[in-house]
Amino acid sequence: MTKTPRVIAAVALTATAGLLVSAAPAGATAVRYTPGAPGAGDPYFPDMGNGGYDVSHYDVGLKYDPATKGIQAVTAIKARATQNLSRFNLDFLGPLKISALRVNGAKAAYKRTGAQELEITPPKGLRENRKFTVTVAYSGVPHTINDDALGTSGWIPTADGAVMLNQPFGAATVYPVNDHPTDKATYSFTLTAPKDLTTLAGGDFAGKATKGGWTVSHWRMRQPMASELSMIAIGRYDVISSTAKGVPNITATDQGLGITAAQGQDFHRQTADIQDFLAANFGKYPFSSTGGIVAKAGVGYALETQGRPMYDLARRPGTIPRPGLIAHELAHQWFGDSVTPERWADIWLNEGFATYSEWMLAEKQDGKPVQESFDEVYATPADDDLWKPKTADPGRDNIFHGTVYDRGAMTLHALRKAIGEKDFAKLLKAWHTANRDGNASSQDFIRFSEKLSGEQLDALFQKWVYTSGKPSL
Repeated sequence: MTKTPRVIAAVALTATAGLLVSAAPAGATAVRYTPGAPGAGDPYFPDMGNGGYDVSHYDVGLKYDPATKGIQAVTAIKARATQNLSRFNLDFLGPLKISALRVNGAKAAYKRTGAQELEITPPKGLRENRKFTVTVAYSGVPHTINDDALGTSGWIPTADGAVMLNQPFGAATVYPVNDHPTDKATYSFTLTAPKDLTTLAGGDFAGKATKGGWTVSHWRMRQPMASELSMIAIGRYDVISSTAKGVPNITATDQGLGITAAQGQDFHRQTADIQDFLAANFGKYPFSSTGGIVAKAGVGYALETQGRPMYDLARRPGTIPRPGLIAHELAHQWFGDSVTPERWADIWLNEGFATYSEWMLAEKQDGKPVQESFDEVYATPADDDLWKPKTADPGRDNIFHGTVYDRGAMTLHALRKAIGEKDFAKLLKAWHTANRDGNASSQDFIRFSEKLSGEQLDALFQKWVYTSGKPSL
């Protein structure tokens, strides 16, 4: 094998904005560097994500100061260039002030542009397929997103701390990120707060230490995670830890909610029991730790944050999540977290499976057949708003619309009846197994269902997910 001569040359900026061309010795081809795309191409959220590179790992170190309600943070990113990059973007939203930014250890030029772009120009071009690192130091009070259609997300202050809930685009309020579900990565969190506060994140607990009045905790998400599923919680929590069939189970309840010790134990037990029920139907739990956090955040929703769902019960103090809600968020660990949609239009693949899991649990615990749950929803009048959006393309402002949840679950039941009990039971496990840790689309699911069952299913899915209006039975 012969080696290509190494070219060492200064990189010069041409007249075309963002284009770099490296000088080359006689006979060698000059390397052309171009900017990475400032978006991932998702029509619902054109500013989300970026092109030109693939992230493998985020290391987020964050210190919370109750006196200022702000943070001091350093995020280190490991990535690989997917083209010859002259510059690239990260998503970084809000007022956080950057104090230092380095690429491969060297100072890099940067500027904040557009809705949420952090545009970075390294001192020299980044070659395709080469790994590189980005380190950003910053501080301030993170931004909270209040979207009329999509609700509250991002960094959410609480009475004694904060939570970070990122669906669909809140991660960029807390750390620089390639903020689209198609660029999944592993994570580590190092969280520092006064010793009277608890710091929590998704993934495996990797230890903590207290010194000088501050406690530092370490968390590791060892399986690929979409940024919208990352989570941080800081505050006064009662924490319970155990192991459920070899999987660490960590649950926490906000002390400000008035949840008793017995209720906390019940929540912890139900988390393990319901997870076991889902694993019997969907296959082995996909992550190396589990649990759940009951918070007093005031956002009005629960979220399937990876490895440890978050349940906001600010409006229901003194209670714990109902079993159906636990089943919904834990089912997402398979459908939505481990197997993540390619585009936000495909979110019914998350919510349909999660809602169907509620129906399955109701059948097991309450003796209510899944068919009865289907019939109750189908009884909704034809002129109801439930039937208006297209399930597999609801529109940006409707990604959390009822049709995504209920009609998504109804689609799965219609599929069950079409392909039969045996093939449907196989499908529940095989779909996750085939796509674990990756991304998939509605069309991928349709093709997979057809191949597994041997049935032609275009008409079924056209009626249930690609057409608005109440489907006929």
